[in-house]
Amino acid sequence: MIFRPLALIAALGLAGAAQAHDFEAGGLTVLHPFAIETASRATTGAGYLTIRNDGETADALIGVEADFPKVSLHESVEADGMMSMQPLERIDIAPGETVSLAPGLGGHVMFMGLDTPFETGARFPATLIFEEAGEVAVEFVVEPRPEAGAEGGMGHGAMDHGDMDHGDMDHGETGHDMDAPATE
Repeated sequence: MIFRPLALIAALGLAGAAQAHDFEAGGLTVLHPFAIETASRATTGAGYLTIRNDGETADALIGVEADFPKVSLHESVEADGMMSMQPLERIDIAPGETVSLAPGLGGHVMFMGLDTPFETGARFPATLIFEEAGEVAVEFVVEPRPEAGAEGGMGHGAMDHGDMDHGDMDHGETGHDMDAPATE
């Protein structure tokens, strides 16, 4: 009989740990922020997350802050058979909508100027900045690089940004429809 209470406590502890990786602010829930492990010489990493708006007011992710020289929102796009990255000024989240930033085509957080690679299991804090909800402290967990072919489109998990200079990139006009690729 003593094992049942211990099993229950262990199960509740694991459930709490799983839920601890979701973050809430107002009507928004940020689900499972994660980054992909990087190559040993990489100076840039990518982060992903899902945002669910259970509120009655539209909101937008307008920035991300973390302890790296530069952090910004980007999207990977394909035009005329060529892949490129463009900066995103905002990611709109309508009431009742869920928006995912996931490996492949679509939005992601770029962490630039890494001194050390992202290693599986590592964690680092960041602050998401929303237009209405304000600042939301989150924690990104570094996950293993997906197997080749496991991602659709241009996966940042498999891309080495080490030689790219994002500061000098000509990102041009974004002209994108965030509702199509990043909305579930």
